[in-house]
Amino acid sequence: MYHRHPDIDPQLLSETEEQRELRMVLRDFFTEDSRPENVRKHLATPRGHDETLWARLAGEIGVHGLAIPEEYGGSGYTFAELAVALEEAGRALYCGPLLPTVVLAAHALLNSGDQQACERYLPRIANGTLTATVAGFDEDGPGVGAERSGPGWVLRGTADFVLDGAGADLIVVRAQTPEGTRLFACEPAEDTCSRTPRRVLDETRRQALVEFRGAPATPVGESGKVTAALDAGRAALAAEQVGGSGHALDATVEFVARREQFGRPIGSFQAVKHRLADVLVALEAARSASAYATACVALASPQLPVAASAAAAVCSETYRLATAEYVQLHGGIGFTWEHPAHLYVRRARSSEVLFGTADQHRTRLAELVGLTTRPAA
Repeated sequence: MYHRHPDIDPQLLSETEEQRELRMVLRDFFTEDSRPENVRKHLATPRGHDETLWARLAGEIGVHGLAIPEEYGGSGYTFAELAVALEEAGRALYCGPLLPTVVLAAHALLNSGDQQACERYLPRIANGTLTATVAGFDEDGPGVGAERSGPGWVLRGTADFVLDGAGADLIVVRAQTPEGTRLFACEPAEDTCSRTPRRVLDETRRQALVEFRGAPATPVGESGKVTAALDAGRAALAAEQVGGSGHALDATVEFVARREQFGRPIGSFQAVKHRLADVLVALEAARSASAYATACVALASPQLPVAASAAAAVCSETYRLATAEYVQLHGGIGFTWEHPAHLYVRRARSSEVLFGTADQHRTRLAELVGLTTRPAA
């Protein structure tokens, strides 16, 4: 049973001066180098994102290492600073694999307690030379098995819709062993690991079918628990959704202030004002939910499962609402392929099911706070 009253200091939910400066730097950076036309151009490349921009984010600003301890080559900040970067990346619809690399894979390694694995991989994640992802983290159980082969281990089985699965240099895999589930680090090779890109709604976040055919792997830690890493992913995704919702609202407000109908800006009509006010109220609620989840990750709070599912439900629905109004209040142009609105709609729709639907998260919340119990199988 979780406490009804969170034990998070309210001051931790407010942005610090340092975080505000980081936000300004990142917003200028993305405004200059990650405009919609840039996004479309790089979607056609083999990796699906600007690799030069990826290296600059890591080298010039240090985004990749923000939440990685200094002993592993990071900056030693917290998840709160990383969330600022993720929000701005979501606002710009940045296509680089920040979510699978610096959140899911990095947190899975950190939570494993395996110092050797952290020393081997985290410095390269922090400096931007290694991209990573996770596989088999489904809560229904992994579809990958691990078996001993001589002195080591090999992986067999499949994992579908793996984020950046076709291009990641490292895959942290949750696999079934005779002793139970366990994490493994796999650096995929063509002869033992087949990776097939999936056609997905949101092309800015690539996914793939990964088939392990005796792929060599190294055990990571002693446990196969991944709940904390998944909840960090949910908090990170919520920050992205807040950023995307903020862009949709700002772009729509700017448009209705200058688009005229019947001799006056359409933003002056009461019906339009009400619709945008609804988006603003929803966005403020999403910011609060995201900030709470971020603080829980940063402090490793036992409230994280509740906070992560609450943020997932609230931010997903806000993003859906904001992007729907983004399209509709832009009128005819909002429905065209040339306008960037459809890119945000696609991101919103794919994000709301990435780590479970809003209804699934409400069910989880009810179970966590003791309002209901999961029926016996």
